[in-house]
Amino acid sequence: AQAEPLYKRSLAIREKALGPDHPDVAQSLNNLARLYYIQGRHAQAEPLYKRSLAIREKALGPDHPDVAQSLNNLAGLYYAQGRHAQAEPLYKRSLAIREKALGPDHPDVAQSLNNLAGLYYAQGRHAQAEPLYKRSLVIREKALGPDHPDVAQSLENMAALFRKTGREKEAEVLEKRVVAIRAMKL
Repeated sequence: AQAEPLYKRSLAIREKALGPDHPDVAQSLNNLARLYYIQGRHAQAEPLYKRSLAIREKALGPDHPDVAQSLNNLAGLYYAQGRHAQAEPLYKRSLAIREKALGPDHPDVAQSLNNLAGLYYAQGRHAQAEPLYKRSLVIREKALGPDHPDVAQSLENMAALFRKTGREKEAEVLEKRVVAIRAMKL
């Protein structure tokens, strides 16, 4: 509740100083939308995410990494609302932009892979989710190190998939790594 007026003030200042179509305005829109998303105020978040995306596409071009961030955020909102058919193409486009702009081994690519895999997992499309989760894990381990919290997230997601598909022993191995990584961060 305390953050909302600050985000709104930031947005108003940037719009006045930079104009309504500046990429910094898009970032302020994104920040406010994220707050609404966290608060479960999805109907208020959606138009802000869409406006942020439109500004970034116009100002930065359709293949900019910031456009990928906006696509990812809007897809996440749709996913949370159960609008999977709308989320999937946004996640795929975000992934394609990030791979092209940042390279195939960038942590942001791993995030996009993880998110798309999560969508597939939720839909019961386990065979499609698994290679995406695996690739996300490999990228994160290489780029961030084996003990990074994002690696733990990837391991946890893979373990859930293994459990769901009856691969208990494989899941246990990954879950032990998750516990060890998180214990180091305490």
